[in-house]
Amino acid sequence: MQAMKWSVIALAVAAGTTQMAFADQQSESKGFVEDSTLNLLNRNYYFNRSTAVRERNAQGAKQAHDPRSWSQGFLLNYASGFTQGTVGVGVDAFGYLGLKLDGGAGHAGSGNLPTENNGSQKDEYSTAGAAVKMRVSNTVLKYGNLQPTSPVFAVGGSRLFPQTATGFMLTSEEVKNLFLEAGYFTAARDRTDTYHDGNLGAAYASGYTAGYGDYLGGKYNFNDQLSASLYYGRLEDLWNQYYGNLNYVQPLSANQSLTFDLNYYYSKDAGSAKLGDFTNNAFSLAAAYSIDAHTFTLAYQKVNGDTPFDYVAAGGKGTNTGSGGDSIFLANSVQWSDFNAPGEKSWQARYDLNMATLGVPGLSFMARYIYGSGIDAPSINTAYAGFYEDGDKERETDVEVKYKIQSGPAKDLSFRVRQAWHRGDASTGTGGSGTINEFRLITEYPLSIL
Repeated sequence: MQAMKWSVIALAVAAGTTQMAFADQQSESKGFVEDSTLNLLNRNYYFNRSTAVRERNAQGAKQAHDPRSWSQGFLLNYASGFTQGTVGVGVDAFGYLGLKLDGGAGHAGSGNLPTENNGSQKDEYSTAGAAVKMRVSNTVLKYGNLQPTSPVFAVGGSRLFPQTATGFMLTSEEVKNLFLEAGYFTAARDRTDTYHDGNLGAAYASGYTAGYGDYLGGKYNFNDQLSASLYYGRLEDLWNQYYGNLNYVQPLSANQSLTFDLNYYYSKDAGSAKLGDFTNNAFSLAAAYSIDAHTFTLAYQKVNGDTPFDYVAAGGKGTNTGSGGDSIFLANSVQWSDFNAPGEKSWQARYDLNMATLGVPGLSFMARYIYGSGIDAPSINTAYAGFYEDGDKERETDVEVKYKIQSGPAKDLSFRVRQAWHRGDASTGTGGSGTINEFRLITEYPLSIL
């Protein structure tokens, strides 16, 4: 951690010698009420995942255990301004309400609706939270129920309700082109939880919890083409994790460019080493060529070590560690699979189409195919023993279409269709099957109230 701290400080000092600081945001504050915003996001979410898994019901007949739900969410978010003066104070708050439109017993597990004790999905649920904030110049400190997004500690946002974590978060932009942040969290809320004092833990090594998680890092934009990020993260008694990123864009002409994106993680057991003695590293390299409305991407990803690349999970009680968050910034972490098994190497081919340049603004299309192979059985001396078998393989095909209305009374209403087909050995799927088909239809309509 000390090396990480000095790296970030050195980066800040170097940047400060050549760049002027931003304008003082706090000095431009209009006030607690005057700068307030209140937004309501209406989110309608249909989720259907089918697998090859079959279970027997009470009568002994085989039945599918396929998560399926149709839900409606109302996500209200309030952000106050900061009081005027050298030190500004404010409050952020949210209130979420989720309603079941469809989804019965035997189909729980979509991550959009809580489950009753009898296995049915709840008709409605709600949660609320808040955070206090303080700003000096361009540095903001927050405490409360937050949504950190760092590459080593990020809660998830892919379901009806986003996850949250409880603790402190500091962000600073005192130097032009340099963003620094740090966080310390002791509890979390999963996407269907209504409480905020759930566990922090490991996403893949389910059941292994941590008393706290923290991180430190930042991003520096050298110019319009090149940026670099460096982070350190920790989960108490589970792991220390380091992350680096380089992103470079090379314009070729007015309508063409090449983009290269390199991500690297190094993870090592920490503290009492609840997960066992392990060391691994994972990296991905993506190259994207864009011309007019089209973008073609190739990516390669590799995991080195005797354990999978693991990341933070949020929520749950007891030994339940909830669902995995979003702190996996590897290129081949896609709709279903992360392609992060020990020893796994994976390739991706992707195509994106932005219809704006073809006369249909707001409409986009994406298709990708990922193939992973070379999986190794994890070390028997770790919490991941038995997760995979030597030689396991997997592949996934994803298609996505999104359209956002650009004008008129329904402006910003969006429709997003996502379909994934995953095929692989049993260890790469769920419930003993690597065959998974997953369909999502998400409709969102944001309203600005203040």
